[in-house]
This record gives sequence, structure tokens and C-alpha cells, in this order.
Amino acid sequence: MGKVQYYTEEGLKKLKDELQDLKTRGRTDIAKQIAEARDKGDLSENAEYDAAKDAQGHLELKIAKLEAVVGNARVFDNSQMDTSKVGILSTVKIKNVKNGMTVSYTLVSEEEADLKAGKISLGSPFGKGLVGKKKGEVAEINAPAGVLQFEILDISY
Repeated sequence: MGKVQYYTEEGLKKLKDELQDLKTRGRTDIAKQIAEARDKGDLSENAEYDAAKDAQGHLELKIAKLEAVVGNARVFDNSQMDTSKVGILSTVKIKNVKNGMTVSYTLVSEEEADLKAGKISLGSPFGKGLVGKKKGEVAEINAPAGVLQFEILDISY
């Protein structure tokens, strides 16, 4: 049994759509490649056939991993959360204590993390440093540049 991960409804739908696409279109494409390579003759010296079979193996491995992730995925219900603390799917506005710069991030699972969209992983150093903090507290985050301090300005769900 894999590790249970929590997702937004949108994030879980995206994973399920990707899995369905790999199972249908992905497998069909690989089958065509194998058939075309097989039609070219002697399989013992056919590099295209070997490459297509390798691609098939990689595809099946990706499908198996994605099935495990989807099987252990749960849609997050924040009605049971303590909304006064930073947690999964909370949007937190923070201020760098040293330079006064403010930013907002939403904490999500690793698969949903997208820094450009302002979504950071709970497992990242920032995520770990922010989880459990309340408005007004200062979070100390271990970064490659050293320990950074951020004041929690606002938390929303």
C-alpha cells in the first residue's frame, strides 16, 4: 500500500485524465510502432522494434505508477481542518522578515506543485517550514542560502 496523498478535485481529475490517456492513446501509439517495426523484417537485428518494445515497457511502468498514485489519492475536505493554522490547500501570505517582500503560496501535494502558479509542495522546505504556523508567527525555513524568516500575514482556505 502506497502513501495516501491529498489532492484538490481538479488535481485528481488531471491525474485520472492523464492515466486514461496513457492507457488508450499511449498504448495504441506504441502498438502501432511495434507493428510497423515488425513489418520491416528480421526482429533480431531490428533497432526500431527494440526501441518500440523499450518504449512500451516505459509506458507500462508509468501507467503502473500512476495507477498506484490514483489508487492512494484522496480529495481533500478542508471542512475538518483547523483553519487558523497553515495546512494542505491553505493559501498563505508571507513576508520576508529581512527584506519586507511579500508573496502568497498555496500548499499542495508534490504532484500538483507549480511554482509559477504559486503552488508549493508540502514536502518542500518552504512547505515544511510553514505547516502548522498561525497568523502572526514567524516561520524559519532552511534554504540553501541559509535560514530565512517569514512572517505569516494571512491564511485562507
